[in-house]
Amino acid sequence: MQATRLTLMCHARTVAQKLARFPTNEPLEMDWHSAQGSRCHQFKGPLRLLCGPELRTRQTAELFGHDVAMVAALAECDFGRWKGLSIDDLQTTEPEALQVWLSDPTSAPHGGESVAQLGERVAAWLNSLEATPGHVVAITHPFVIRAALMQVVQGAAFNQIDVEPLSAIELRFNGRWRLRLMGTQPEGTC
Repeated sequence: MQATRLTLMCHARTVAQKLARFPTNEPLEMDWHSAQGSRCHQFKGPLRLLCGPELRTRQTAELFGHDVAMVAALAECDFGRWKGLSIDDLQTTEPEALQVWLSDPTSAPHGGESVAQLGERVAAWLNSLEATPGHVVAITHPFVIRAALMQVVQGAAFNQIDVEPLSAIELRFNGRWRLRLMGTQPEGTC
């Protein structure tokens, strides 16, 4: 029986990310037209290429190929009325609401989707992939990737983490520890 292999990849950088703002449906910061197909050889063998419905995920997916399926479950978390705002803005205008949101995954003071709701959506999507053997590459958002990781490591997390030779993770501390998954540069063009 062939296994299901899922590669989750964050979309390329946007201006909202650069400015630390909650995203809107913004395009990529890079000239993605000239880079189309530049990463098509990054993965060996056949794969299914999926992406969220937002412009930035569709543009990033085109770096890997043109046969891309949009999947609603890979959509960005709905940040409601906070779309386009920065954390700094919210610390000034809605500090209590921001603190509740950061500490309670079931809260959605912005009127959108809670982190818990996002987790349920991503968990259902992961369950749907279990009967889909082969390699799936999904271009999505940081919140969706975090939700998927939380589904994988819940409970007995220690034994659910594979560490390959010469692999590396980066942990950063700025008031709290954070895991940083580092991107890679393209190796060549098609």
